[in-house]
Amino acid sequence: MKRTTLLHLGTSLRSRLAAGAALLACAIAPAMAADVEWKAGIATVKITPEMPVMMAGYANRIKPFERVALDIHAKAIVLEDREGQRAVIVTSDLIGMPSWFAEPLAEQIREKTGLSREQIMFTWAHNHAGPARAREERPGPGVALADARNRVTYTRWLQTRLLDLVVQAAAKLEPVTLSHGRGVAKFVMNRREFTPEGVILGVNPQGPADRSAPVLRIDSPDGRLRAILFAVAAHNTTLPAKNFDLCGDYAGFAQQYLEEKFPGVPALFMLGCAGDTNPYPRGDLEITRTHGQELGREVARVLETRLRPIGGPLKLAFGKAELPLQAVTKEMLAPLALKSESWRIGSAQRMLAMLERGERLPTHYSAPIAVWQFGNDLTLVALSGEVVVDYVSFVQQALGPLNLWVAGYANDGFGYLNTARLQAEGGYENRGLSGGEGWFAPEAQDAVIAKVKELARKVGRTLPEGDTRMSAAALQP
Repeated sequence: MKRTTLLHLGTSLRSRLAAGAALLACAIAPAMAADVEWKAGIATVKITPEMPVMMAGYANRIKPFERVALDIHAKAIVLEDREGQRAVIVTSDLIGMPSWFAEPLAEQIREKTGLSREQIMFTWAHNHAGPARAREERPGPGVALADARNRVTYTRWLQTRLLDLVVQAAAKLEPVTLSHGRGVAKFVMNRREFTPEGVILGVNPQGPADRSAPVLRIDSPDGRLRAILFAVAAHNTTLPAKNFDLCGDYAGFAQQYLEEKFPGVPALFMLGCAGDTNPYPRGDLEITRTHGQELGREVARVLETRLRPIGGPLKLAFGKAELPLQAVTKEMLAPLALKSESWRIGSAQRMLAMLERGERLPTHYSAPIAVWQFGNDLTLVALSGEVVVDYVSFVQQALGPLNLWVAGYANDGFGYLNTARLQAEGGYENRGLSGGEGWFAPEAQDAVIAKVKELARKVGRTLPEGDTRMSAAALQP
């Protein structure tokens, strides 16, 4: 009898405790929901071609890839603050996204998700070991018609995959916390080597480079790692032109390392101001894997340090900087079209032909720029084109160096975004527009920073008094 009574009392006590816990959970749940600062939805899609496709990045490769050393991916993270402001970052193991690719895709995303253009940020790893894209079937010297068709087929398939990717991410919003830190990428090397014959693509240990590795950590409210966004400012060109193994170069292997170390956690890669930097050393697949694993270990180390929490709200600004192009004449172009650097001669010939046909050359290029403000904790500046390292210090001087993440290779892959310094020195980074004709004028750098400051003010970042950056005019002889 005594034993039965004790069992009854124990059962009754357990029932009361369970009921109390349920009531407590019901009381806490609304409070927790009210305290949710961020929601995030993350999705990943494989974009490895399912057909033979030519490779991007090196003009002298005129045949498709031979094998897949590592699958390539695109990934998306949709963020939403407590006020309902949403935005998406799309990362990809691609060579780039020119405006003819990005803008129609942005419109399709708007139709499917309601995200406007300023809420969409496209980025790419500028991978030289990935597939080429094309909007028209254009066989060229050494390029077979079938290969030209496959590039277009792949491009259309890719756009569909990226659209579905963002739609999936937008449908998976769950409460998260955000925090950020910064590591160091030791293999980043300035590539503008000075020689008696001028500036070449080589190795310059004394040249400027951004070796920071910013990291954004996305966690569930209970502290479980959900996703990683990280960046480095070095061309994905560890593998040379003779390579026909498809992979994501060092960025692909870094993502693979992190996703194996943290199973089920997507790792998203962005590129910094890498226009004049390469990995060092370069060469083969083993070196590529070594760089990727080194970067992956550094990001993993940063994830375990004391990171700075990021609060809201999220404020977005998107605009286009009107970048002036050099005014050129037939007299200026004629000698360059006959004899000049290999990267300049073709452009000079095309511009000269336009003038001889009576056509007008463009005077400006509209370059999209985005500035995202995360509360008072982080400002993400995303510049388009192949942005050279000078712009890191330019943006720091214009906006202040604290709580700042400067990214390049976003929204429009129009070619190199150089500066007055590089133009005065010469070299490959001055080749100009890749999807049109024109070379940037020295004042283009001032137009970029003016637009960055305008957008930063719009999202509420407090700018420092004055701007210590030297203008292009001050650099002129």
